[in-house]
Amino acid sequence: MENRYGWVIVAAGALITCVAMGAMFALPVYLQPMSDDTGWGHAGISLAMTFAFIVMGVAGFGWGAVTDRIGPRPVVLIGSVMLGVGLFVASRAPNLLVFQIAYGGLCGASVGAFFAPIMATTLAWFDKHRSLAVSLVSIGGGVAPMVVTPLASVLISAYGWRSAMLIVAIGVWAILIPATFLIRRAPIAMAAPVPAPAVVSGGPAPRSVLSTTLRSPQFIVLAAVFCLCCAAHSGPIFHTVSYAMLCGASSLAAASIYSVEGVAGLFGRLLFGLAGDRLGVKRVIIAGLLLQAAGIYTYIYVSELSHFYMLASVLGMAYGGVMPLYAVLARDYFKPQVMGTVLGGITMMSSIGMAIGPIGGGWIFDTFGDYHWLYIASAAIGLGAAAVALTFPKPSAPTEPEGQLVPA
Repeated sequence: MENRYGWVIVAAGALITCVAMGAMFALPVYLQPMSDDTGWGHAGISLAMTFAFIVMGVAGFGWGAVTDRIGPRPVVLIGSVMLGVGLFVASRAPNLLVFQIAYGGLCGASVGAFFAPIMATTLAWFDKHRSLAVSLVSIGGGVAPMVVTPLASVLISAYGWRSAMLIVAIGVWAILIPATFLIRRAPIAMAAPVPAPAVVSGGPAPRSVLSTTLRSPQFIVLAAVFCLCCAAHSGPIFHTVSYAMLCGASSLAAASIYSVEGVAGLFGRLLFGLAGDRLGVKRVIIAGLLLQAAGIYTYIYVSELSHFYMLASVLGMAYGGVMPLYAVLARDYFKPQVMGTVLGGITMMSSIGMAIGPIGGGWIFDTFGDYHWLYIASAAIGLGAAAVALTFPKPSAPTEPEGQLVPA
């Protein structure tokens, strides 16, 4: 099942993720102006982003499960309203605690309402071009730092951080709320049978859709690979700027490594998406994980800025290209009616993985005085992700009893 409206879903999804992710992840450009204006410490302001990551992962699981029951549009609409409210309250925050709750709590919870519902909906609309479709949706998140972050910086320079954040909040409402009404469930999801609430001939009550799905080998392996993949690249992403500065690069030049990774990630999403449709998603994921591990390990031999750029291109293409494909593989394993729950679950695991790298890298540097062992450990975790990926079960394996699906 595939028709032209699926591409409308792709365009709307890319726009929504670009605006939502960009609005939340623009916090670094607010950091210094906020500190100068309020006297709040950098650590306290940054803690709001750490809080947002944690809340986003946990909330994403809940939003995914809700999507399976009521559909994606109400969830995305609620998330859009919440994100604007969170930014509005944060822009008016009288103290650091209120800011942390608004930005970390409300904004983090709201952004968790976008990935799983939109990806699950996109997957249900496509059969032939699934990998390309979800990769194009994910490009929105990749473009976000290149669009929303510079805009926020300009607004801060012109109006101050509070007014800039308020303007972004209004922009979020103005763009996301109308775009939400383009999101529709695919016919295959709307045609799903409603399960009978009764116990099936002596078997357990229909608790078992969620339980069976989350305990299945397919989900366990998929979540483990996603977690390990993120744990492998999060440390290098977070600490490579500091490493480059230790190697003699200026702060501006070192920061530009992020831009190179971001651009490479856009190409990676497109190339890996096309490759996934042609060669098979599992093969492309395993190849991408091996390329990621090799790129991470090579950092221990790098000291010149040009070499940092080359490796950033490889690493950005690898992790940027692989990340959307986990959703495609999930669709091969699970029915559309539980896809929100599945994607929410693996996203929560990826958030745990993302939280490991920065903390682990900081501990390694404080303990050993350099980042040598960070890249070795991260590469080893990356190889571990590839090894676990080799155990992916066959998509044809049953995942849940027929007729016990939660309706979309």
